[in-house]
Amino acid sequence: MKTLFRLLSFAPPLVPITIRYFILIIFGVLFSVLNISLLIPILDILFTDTATAEPITALPAFSLSFEYFKDSFYFYFYKLQDSHGAMGALQFTCAVVLVSVVLANVFKYAAQRTIVSMQSFVIRNLRETLFNKLMQLNVGFFYKTKKRHLLSLASNDMNEIQNVVASSLQVILRDPLFIIAFAIALFKLSPQLTLFSLLVLPVAIAIISLLVRMLKRSAHQAQTLLSNLLGLVDEAASGIRVIKIFKAEKYINQKFNEQNNTHRRVFKRILNRSGLASPLSEVLGIAAVVFIVLYGGKLILSESSGALSGSQFVTFVIIYSQILAPTKSVAQAVTNFQRGLVSADRVFAVLDIETEIKEKDHAVVLPPFQDSIQFENVSFAYNVDWIVKDINLTIRKGQTVALVGQSGAGKTTLANLIPRFYDVTKGRILIDGIDIKDCTLNSVYAQMSMVAQEQMLFNDTAYNNIVFGMEHITEDDVIHAAKIANAHEFIVQMEEGYQTNIGDQGNRLSGGQKQRLAIARAVLKNPAILILDEATSALDTESERLVQDALTNLMKNRTSIVIAHRLSTIQHADQIIVLDKGEIVEQGTHAELTVLNGVYKKLCDMQYLG
Repeated sequence: MKTLFRLLSFAPPLVPITIRYFILIIFGVLFSVLNISLLIPILDILFTDTATAEPITALPAFSLSFEYFKDSFYFYFYKLQDSHGAMGALQFTCAVVLVSVVLANVFKYAAQRTIVSMQSFVIRNLRETLFNKLMQLNVGFFYKTKKRHLLSLASNDMNEIQNVVASSLQVILRDPLFIIAFAIALFKLSPQLTLFSLLVLPVAIAIISLLVRMLKRSAHQAQTLLSNLLGLVDEAASGIRVIKIFKAEKYINQKFNEQNNTHRRVFKRILNRSGLASPLSEVLGIAAVVFIVLYGGKLILSESSGALSGSQFVTFVIIYSQILAPTKSVAQAVTNFQRGLVSADRVFAVLDIETEIKEKDHAVVLPPFQDSIQFENVSFAYNVDWIVKDINLTIRKGQTVALVGQSGAGKTTLANLIPRFYDVTKGRILIDGIDIKDCTLNSVYAQMSMVAQEQMLFNDTAYNNIVFGMEHITEDDVIHAAKIANAHEFIVQMEEGYQTNIGDQGNRLSGGQKQRLAIARAVLKNPAILILDEATSALDTESERLVQDALTNLMKNRTSIVIAHRLSTIQHADQIIVLDKGEIVEQGTHAELTVLNGVYKKLCDMQYLG
């Protein structure tokens, strides 16, 4: 129930919704019971049975009671029967039934609209909260969490949660009201027969609760398997060129089919168990009806005539059969609950993750960068492994500092510590003498920009990819940034110029065009500190020249931290920091380091640099 109440907290103010739903459903229940109760006078007329009550000759005094409405109906019923005969009474009764049916369904539909409104609000608010939470989490979370899991949360789990929201008020308010109202009507007709008919309920509850426990275990397994399936589809779509060139279709198909068949078996088990609740409750209900017919027939045929009339007995059986529908609905809703609550628990598990990168309560705004970035005994560990160890480094304003070393040496990790994508495990990073942990995250991000090897572009226009969230930007600003990045020429040649959609992850552009568009975005931001992570390593010679020229324009009058495998691009850096196993092993200019004949010289020799 804790999970359910937490889900409902995402709805609009719940009290007014519940009150409105409760009022509407009460009227729906009352008119539904009235529909069936009117069968008694209809059967009396058709089968010329004796009346179920003494003729009422005076309209009763108004009161909010079952007896008032019943006596009022019979007052007009007998009056019409006297003046217009049995046919007139039958016409009156049928007209009342028709109006009652219409009103019952109008109120039920209005109540359903209330549920749908609440359901849509809950899903929208929950999905929005989940996405906002993901945007707050640090970069490390996305390296540890599979994308398939996040996609499953935003799609399949949300669909399951809708079932919980839709059936919550139904299970709590609607169906119990129907059951109670029908039970009261049954009790009014025959207390003895009603008590007998309720003996089957404990058996049904015990069987259904057993099914619920079994279903909850399978539901969690099914959601995990579906998440894996989504991830495999995403991987296959992203890596289709590799799959084709290595003729790996058979391998991928086999891998998918294995997971798909496993999911099919689990999902089949869930549906079988879920579907079992409805027929089981129906069998139990019909069995109860059979016993009721036997017991009721005994009451009718017994010597104590008048205990139960034929028309009352037929109406009793019909009303009891109507209890079966809400009872089955409750049973089905409870099984849906379990699948939905499992999904809700998976979503809440993400919402409850503590954000590792936090601002202090009295964080300050980082002033504009003026002097230097300092690393003081900086170390960083991922899980138990030290990625960066005891780094002491000063980067002066306006300098270009290159980080080089073998793969896994800690270059990217060291650069990611500057914008606080990760927090240092030991030591401090200072900007102009201020520890970045003491600053607001937005003020740190505001002074930095990054261009990476795999640049992230979005399924939007070239214009919006350059602007990307920045405010108060004019079209001239965008064009000026694109020209500096050597991107203006290819953008204007596209079919709609700057308003051309570049496709998912910019797949309508070449590698060099993607990089220049990303550089234009960095130029437009005009950052004081620039981080370049292998920005040209995946490009051909012509594209590299254009991108390198754009980077040169971008780096003018800026403090730049450049991560590079291709050492030819950083020979003119003010400082070259050589990393090995997370430690600084050499430091200096290109000329100074080549003279040392150390690690940097060996890297140069491997790349044939003199």
